[in-house]
Amino acid sequence: MENKSKYRFFLSFLLVFSLSFTNVFANDSEGHSSDEGFDFSEVMAHHLGDAPIFPLNFGGTIVTEGQPGFDAENHDVFVNHDGVKYHYVGGLDLHITKRVTMMWIACFFMFLVFIPAANLISKNPKKVHNKFTSGVEAFVSYLKENVVDSSLDHHGHSYYHYIFSLFFFILFCNLFGLIPSVGELTVAASDGLVALGVFDHTPHSLHTFGEIWSGITPTGDISVTLSLASITLLTIYGTAFTYQGISFVAHAVPKGVPLLLWPLMWALEFIVTHIARSFALTMRLLANMTAGHVMILALLGFIFMSESWLIAPVSVLSSVLIYFLELLVAFLQAFIFSLLTTVFIGTVMHRH
Repeated sequence: MENKSKYRFFLSFLLVFSLSFTNVFANDSEGHSSDEGFDFSEVMAHHLGDAPIFPLNFGGTIVTEGQPGFDAENHDVFVNHDGVKYHYVGGLDLHITKRVTMMWIACFFMFLVFIPAANLISKNPKKVHNKFTSGVEAFVSYLKENVVDSSLDHHGHSYYHYIFSLFFFILFCNLFGLIPSVGELTVAASDGLVALGVFDHTPHSLHTFGEIWSGITPTGDISVTLSLASITLLTIYGTAFTYQGISFVAHAVPKGVPLLLWPLMWALEFIVTHIARSFALTMRLLANMTAGHVMILALLGFIFMSESWLIAPVSVLSSVLIYFLELLVAFLQAFIFSLLTTVFIGTVMHRH
């Protein structure tokens, strides 16, 4: 019976996995005739590209469709309640995008996990409450002992909150980019019920929910990874001046460097080294969280490009294997980002 349950679980996973990505291809194919063929670039843009959902502009002017200055090709075109298209001209655009809403969702589930766990643990820290709290404590203890304390040489107490938040935020963002798009699946289910005549139409609010929970990976955007790396960069400089004081400006250069090379070494050690480290953090996380999705989409795209059922089993099985690898990468990249952050912080606490 246990083997049958495992098989049923695996088949159910395959079905949900296939439907979630197939829905991406199907949504992107709407409105295109079969003569136009399969456009893989549109699928990539839909699944990996960001797009605004809710308008937020300061100081700009609204231009509606039909008015002078309206650009139908503008990236930030919205539709009001009357169905009229509009966009902003000038001002500061801070529109809420798909990646922002996915980060909100990741943060919401972080609160949902860690606040109850913290409340239970704080009531009696020495008691083993349940598997849930034990799992949370295991993660936190591992990060504390093997990442922060080992890298910061017993000076890590002040950095626990940042490193833990960094690790779990990246982890949840990575994982929610691998979970099937709840929003799109909900809209697809509603559209199916409409086609069967159960409902008259799919509510507009449900389409909005589909955009909010788009399943896009927040850490697959350079603006997100660069922001995280920039916070780390500021933390590095803040730590250096906190522990070494203003003398860090001179102590950035290792001892024994010839005087003629000192200006060049100062620029390299004080500025270039730390910026390069932050850039490496940015690109490593971005590339790893984008590459897996591209591979999965490409493998599934072979089915639609070949228009043959014969390729489907190979493509789906290969995609599932890459998917499980991506689950490992999600944990690994969160760990590497946090570990390197603590190592970089630890290198500036004392003079070389």
